[in-house]
Amino acid sequence: MTTPAPGIPVPGTPSRVLVLNSGSSSVKYQLLDMSDGSRLAQGLVERIGEDTSRLAHTPLQGGGGARRERTGPIPDHAAALKAVAEELAADGLGLDSPELAAIGHRVVHGGLRFTEPTVIDDEVLAEIERLVPVAPLHNPANLLGIRTATALRPDLPQVAVFDTAFHTTMPEAAARYAIDVETADAHRIRRYGFHGTSHAYVSRATAKLLGKEPEEVNVIVLHLGNGASASAVRGGRCVDTSMGLTPLEGLVMGTRSGDIDPAVTFHLKRVAGMSADEIDVLLNKRSGLVGLCGDNDMREIRRRIDEGDERAALAFDIYVHRLKKYIGAYYAVLGRVDAVAFTAGVGENAAPVREAAIAGLEELGLAVDAGLNALRSDEPRVISPEYARVTVAVVPTDEELEIARQTFELTAGTAAGNTSEKVNA
Repeated sequence: MTTPAPGIPVPGTPSRVLVLNSGSSSVKYQLLDMSDGSRLAQGLVERIGEDTSRLAHTPLQGGGGARRERTGPIPDHAAALKAVAEELAADGLGLDSPELAAIGHRVVHGGLRFTEPTVIDDEVLAEIERLVPVAPLHNPANLLGIRTATALRPDLPQVAVFDTAFHTTMPEAAARYAIDVETADAHRIRRYGFHGTSHAYVSRATAKLLGKEPEEVNVIVLHLGNGASASAVRGGRCVDTSMGLTPLEGLVMGTRSGDIDPAVTFHLKRVAGMSADEIDVLLNKRSGLVGLCGDNDMREIRRRIDEGDERAALAFDIYVHRLKKYIGAYYAVLGRVDAVAFTAGVGENAAPVREAAIAGLEELGLAVDAGLNALRSDEPRVISPEYARVTVAVVPTDEELEIARQTFELTAGTAAGNTSEKVNA
């Protein structure tokens, strides 16, 4: 009898994974077949709890089909997942399919306990709930999705893949804030980092682009979306990241301030009479690019710059200045850098951001080729000239595939790696 290679599903065994990303009023989902990493369907339920709820579903197997939409009240997450199950069933991909191996859930905060993907049981649920105070916007929604999916398929393994897990390898010198240790420990105050599934996927895919193993390379990953974060990855392990106790710290983002003097909060309370909740809203929802110029869409900001808009130009310069500082800082942390990888919506699509962030760093071995940078592609690609000592790359992220991969490997008991080029990325 032939023994299958590690990571390859045994013929005839379930190989599909449903990935769920549950927000407070939304559910994103993808169904993947881990025998080859292909996507079978994807969709989004939004405005859950409102009369104007909307479900958009796209079948992808066999060349795909037309997107289907339904609108109308979807009162809660249970109704949302029931609607998702109906759409999948219409494509012959129902949740009752014997080919469904597991359901993988994105969970934003896993604290220090969860350093790997974890099969969910009552104890795991209780710990995720205990972490709600440090992730009040995300963990409650993640829990809703887990409980709803478990009720629909109690026989299936449900796996939590934590945004924070990849960053738990940070040394204490990077993870600790310089505040009273007893107070910090009592209230779980430390730097956790986020976007971990993206940083894990992109750092590994960047190593592959270089023709090396993750253990052989040092990479600075720049995940630039509406939320943005940087990480320093040494030999496949995160040693520093820009987000902290919450996703507010670090880079300038779409609506978040990123790094700011903590005393600003005291000043706003004393001088402006703002409450803690008002300051929270200011820094998380009315700051960043939108606070600086009124827009958080980089395409619109670039259009305004081209028309001579000074506020948009200043917002762009502040965004790039912070980004450049983190590249330099993480270069110092790593000592040797093999690649800088741009990813996520802005990182993958905004050539002017990539060009400006690298400009002036030639002495560090970094440069961008204007022609390569201008090309658009959905594939990982190098945008630095051949003479550059450090590779600059654009590496599209795939958090859903990363969640599915980790979920499948855990529940199938397989070793790292999978059959397809994409899954190995």
